Amino acid sequence: MRTKLLAVLATGVAVCAATLPAAAINSYNASPAPERTEVGAFMALWDTTDDGVPDRFDWVCSGTMIDRDTYLTAAHCTDDWPVGTRFYVSLEQDVQALLDQAAAQGLTPAQTAAAFVQAGHAVEGDPHQDPAFPGNSADSHDIGVIDFATRQTDPADVWSFTPATLPTAGQLDQLGSRALDAASWLVVGYGTQEAVRGPGGHTHPGGGVRMKAPVDFNALNKTWVRLAMTAPQGNGGACYGDSGGPNFVTLGGKRVLAATTITGDSPCYATNVVYRVDTPSARNFLAPYVALP
Repeated sequence: MRTKLLAVLATGVAVCAATLPAAAINSYNASPAPERTEVGAFMALWDTTDDGVPDRFDWVCSGTMIDRDTYLTAAHCTDDWPVGTRFYVSLEQDVQALLDQAAAQGLTPAQTAAAFVQAGHAVEGDPHQDPAFPGNSADSHDIGVIDFATRQTDPADVWSFTPATLPTAGQLDQLGSRALDAASWLVVGYGTQEAVRGPGGHTHPGGGVRMKAPVDFNALNKTWVRLAMTAPQGNGGACYGDSGGPNFVTLGGKRVLAATTITGDSPCYATNVVYRVDTPSARNFLAPYVALP
């Protein structure tokens, strides 16, 4: 099992929690998601060489706006960055294309970040995570937010979106596995594709574009939902860089953000393990940032 954070490696040192090679929603049974305007890319500007000069600006995770100034993601996305790292959210459909354009213009990472903000491609915010992270296997407390409450500009000033609907307290338990199995599930994120075999081993192409894919309910645990993303059943799934992104379930005709992507199998073929946001611990963390249903 591994966290679905993009492995951010520089000079052989992992800046974030993941330690696998750099890696979108799986290519099979997946499609672009321009309509999911509440889902955005988590971006960072950081120094990988410890010389005090930021030398990388990139997308690293996924997440969802849950009100006008709160972006829900995973704690392992906000954790363990170098001092001075700055954090951003972009609700653009194709973040990678914008990064490629900046690179073609010869912009430095800091110049690219500034250009993104000036052009309305990203908004800078403040990271917060559950102080109990990393927790344990029963409850990893792997939940975080990017908060814009004290910032002059928040995402709603830049983009038009309807914040995702959170579940009520214990809603998944109340429904039970049978009802959840009968419901439609959808995973959304900016991550990479499933493993591709090559001369150098597995690689994970793609990423930086908002994609969606159907997934199937597998099991409900105390703080987790396990979702099947096997291709023969018509499913897609999450991969590296989809960490913190939403897993929606449609209940009574309404799309609810049931859980956030955390981990799964290394090649990104079979299982998405997602962190429930209807549990007491998740709701206790979120309560200071958003009005809970």
